[in-house]
Amino acid sequence: MLKNVGSNWTLNGLQILIFLVLGRFIIDRFGLDQTGVWGAIVAVLGPLQLLVLGVPMAAVRFVSGHIAKEEYEDANRVLATCLAVLVTMGVVALAAAGALYAGFSAGTSHWELSAAQVADARAAFAVMSLHVAVGFALMLPYGVFAAHQDFVVRNLIMAGGLLLRLGLTLGLLTWRPTLVALASVQITVAAAEFLAAVVVSRRRHPKVRLSLRGVDRALLRPIFTFSGFAMLLNIGALLAFRLDAIVIGANMDESAIAIYDYGNKIFEPFLNIVLAIGMVVMPMATRLEAQGKTHELAPILRKWTKVASCAVFLIGLWLLVLGPAFLRWWVEDEYRPAMADVLRVLVVSFLAFLPVRGVALPMLMGMGRQSKPALALLAMGVINLVLSLALVDRYGVIGVALGTSIPNFLFAAYVLSVAIRTIGADTRRVLVDGFVRPLIGAAVPALLLYGVDSVRPIDGFFPLLASGLAYVGVFAAVQVVFVWRGDPDMDLWARVRGRLKPA
Repeated sequence: MLKNVGSNWTLNGLQILIFLVLGRFIIDRFGLDQTGVWGAIVAVLGPLQLLVLGVPMAAVRFVSGHIAKEEYEDANRVLATCLAVLVTMGVVALAAAGALYAGFSAGTSHWELSAAQVADARAAFAVMSLHVAVGFALMLPYGVFAAHQDFVVRNLIMAGGLLLRLGLTLGLLTWRPTLVALASVQITVAAAEFLAAVVVSRRRHPKVRLSLRGVDRALLRPIFTFSGFAMLLNIGALLAFRLDAIVIGANMDESAIAIYDYGNKIFEPFLNIVLAIGMVVMPMATRLEAQGKTHELAPILRKWTKVASCAVFLIGLWLLVLGPAFLRWWVEDEYRPAMADVLRVLVVSFLAFLPVRGVALPMLMGMGRQSKPALALLAMGVINLVLSLALVDRYGVIGVALGTSIPNFLFAAYVLSVAIRTIGADTRRVLVDGFVRPLIGAAVPALLLYGVDSVRPIDGFFPLLASGLAYVGVFAAVQVVFVWRGDPDMDLWARVRGRLKPA
């Protein structure tokens, strides 16, 4: 499991590096207004993702179970049926995008854009509509790798896609900085990844095939029963994290969308850090459930919640201290203080939300206990939307950030309690080992960093880099001597002492 999670984190590291490069490059090429328009396109088309119906997650769930029992023909029928559903829903999504185009097109006329920029935005919307529609089926090949716990190879393919996206974005936008060029990169990279994943999957896992042969209508009911709850997760996530740009755009100008987006931009790579664990936990929970070994899940919940918390607290507390300096360096002349305010409000809630989202939730999904976390995420999304609409007029983008943060805490507390009860884990051990000790351990280097910044403000790339390396060094030392000392799964202090003893 550690090898797969480590592979996922290596991919996350590459994603973050490319995210930093492209985030700065795009805002440099387009400015706040057009960057805000791009954010609006992504937000308007976001609801179409719900038409995926949670089918890719259902595919991983059922295919993992069949592979654990070596039922390969059953796995192939599941894949064929899921592929048929996703192709059909892709067509539906394209038709729905056509209906949304009219509203988006009308909305662009109210923004302070030139005629050429309006035409570019509308063309980009059309290309991204196609990208969303064909993207449904493109998710399934990666499901095959996940079901086989073959994350290293999967991540190599995804890394190739990231590098291709980097090269194409830099090249095309240098040559022609248009939104339609940016949209074209997205669909080109998705197609290239799909072809690579299909070819490699056939060679590595020849017993499991991705095709439309073997569609079984009898499987629709169990697939939709599970995927229905997975879709509720998607609806909740959409309401919680994808509609903020629409709420802001309806009440403020397009530049406010970009201000919020850059304050919130860290969320996706931040989320990917814990999803790297969840991608491994979910099929593992499915396998243990199928083999009647659910008692083994309690130590997994405790251990990997602790790992997730340490990773989240490492980055989160650094951002709480140096988030404004980081954003000033990253976006330079386009920096606005509100970006840092949004970042800090959101990061506080992510400290609780992300470890639960990365471990407890996928564990419950893998065990087939998806109803409560799905309904909880849906409720979280609804509360988020209501609070954001209520607070945006009075507090602007900060009100939207508060509307996101408050439900995050409520969701984390509820889903973690459900997971603990379901698998029979020790509540105190999960809370102390999974959250309290990692938080205390992360607070020590964060307070030292805050003290240094208060005496001599840290600003610019090299001071940020140097302070970051020093912070990581102190963080690692505290992990060894306090957080993981005496841990039954990984006692880092004992390992270090063993290495230091003379031979």
